[in-house]
Amino acid sequence: MNSSYKICIRKTQHKNYNLLLKNGINPLLAKLLSSRGVTEASQIQYNWLNLINPNNLSHIEKATNYLLESIISKKRILIVADYDCDGATACAVAVRALKAMGANVNFIVPNRFNNNYGLSVDIIKQAYEESTEKPDLIITVDNGISSVEGVEYARQMGIDVIITDHHLPGKTLPKALAIINPNQYDCNFPSKNLAGVGVIFYVMIALRSKMRIRGIYKKNEGPKLNELVDLVALGTVADLVKLDFNNRILVAQGLKRIQANKTIVGIQALFNISNKNINNANSNDLGFLIAPKINAAGRLSDMSIGIRCLITDNYEEASDIAQKLNDINNERKKIEEESNLQAILEIDKYGSESNKTICLYKENWNHGIVGLIASKLKEKYWKPTIAFAPSKNNELRGSGRSITGINIKEILDIISKKFNIIQQFGGHAMAAGLTITKNNYINFKSAFEETTKNIIGNNDIRQVLETDGSLDIEYANTEFANLLNQQVWGSGFDEPLFIDQFEIISQTTLKDKHLKLLLKREDLMFDGICFNHQVVEHKNIKAVYKIENNSWNNKKSLQLVIRLITPN
Repeated sequence: MNSSYKICIRKTQHKNYNLLLKNGINPLLAKLLSSRGVTEASQIQYNWLNLINPNNLSHIEKATNYLLESIISKKRILIVADYDCDGATACAVAVRALKAMGANVNFIVPNRFNNNYGLSVDIIKQAYEESTEKPDLIITVDNGISSVEGVEYARQMGIDVIITDHHLPGKTLPKALAIINPNQYDCNFPSKNLAGVGVIFYVMIALRSKMRIRGIYKKNEGPKLNELVDLVALGTVADLVKLDFNNRILVAQGLKRIQANKTIVGIQALFNISNKNINNANSNDLGFLIAPKINAAGRLSDMSIGIRCLITDNYEEASDIAQKLNDINNERKKIEEESNLQAILEIDKYGSESNKTICLYKENWNHGIVGLIASKLKEKYWKPTIAFAPSKNNELRGSGRSITGINIKEILDIISKKFNIIQQFGGHAMAAGLTITKNNYINFKSAFEETTKNIIGNNDIRQVLETDGSLDIEYANTEFANLLNQQVWGSGFDEPLFIDQFEIISQTTLKDKHLKLLLKREDLMFDGICFNHQVVEHKNIKAVYKIENNSWNNKKSLQLVIRLITPN
């Protein structure tokens, strides 16, 4: 566990805190919410009416007009998805909504091992090979903003393209019929944090509205798109986009359907295979239980398996696919654990403490999991990290993860221009992917270190661990843990972490890697669990933790999930 944390306590915004109190919000919850930027009680009232209007999206009018005409004229529509959970859920939303509106629609998803990312020339050619008829219209979901060459090839083949994406655009945009992306330069959509699934969901809402205006549906009639919000919630949480107010509405509404067991059969089956009670589902379950199973298909196999799980209405079929996804995910865990061990051994043997970055390549690594390797190493050593694996044509595919304040996409942009050793790259400030040739690896590793070192300079890059201070002992109970569980937490709206002093009464190791603790605070006993932690030598500790309810034999008890332990 990284020992270089800089621990700080969030500041309570007293004006907002008092306003929340006046609106009947629990005092501790009011403190937690105000410190996360909530200014009034309405910002935790996750009603559909508070959702931002789709008309704020640039090109939405043009896109929906063309989509409507395509449905009326029975044009062949092909959805081109990304191979992660956001892309899979976005594809499922598009297919389900368009079919409900009478469209002739199919989907294809690139294979991480055989295709280039996004709407590439090779995926368009593959679409031809797998169908006797070419599509008339391609809609990208969760990709396309960087597919300049692919869109141009589609146009040459007489195929129109509508791009729906949320990734940051480059200097050159594809010449698509329309681009729906809140992050493109001319878009006035107030929230820039929609996931790919959120973008296509908005397009479908606007399309249904267009069909009502045209008289195809009467007012308030047409497909019930709110029934797809469970997919939107899953993709939004999985992609770690910031949970601003608009995204919290989508996630809250999705969780509401899931908890009421009104979700699609694919999500039901995934919860069942995870042995998780769907009635108590929360955003952590979506992010850490369900999403990894879908993501595993794209990492080790074929994401079309995951998409089929999300578009079927047959529970038996969904259950069979969920079992396959679970098996693939178990295999992913095994490969990831072995690869992480290899990486740590190499860093400990050859790594330099003075280095500002980590850059590793192994011949036996699978480029479907290098992003997970990079993520684990970044967390352990708190340095911008890129992990590479071999690909076709003597290429290496890499995945990078960065730390707070260091924009890895900006670093790759500098390297690309200055050293001319990157074939292609893309991504976000915190995560990016790239391709280089094998003989450029050493040069890239040096350029990555040099560029990052210049950016960091003498700045303190220790990880900041934000906490909410001490937990009043009166709130250390199952009732308050349940209240917290009912809220929407996630990226950019972090789940509460508390920091307090404890005495260790006893400790045992579970599965040779997890620490089970019995802790004492103010004469009260608490069960604690600290994942991937060895036995603690100190009797008195300071712990950073969250609280949750642990169910065993139909009994609930409070459990402290410990993030960090330091000597008191």
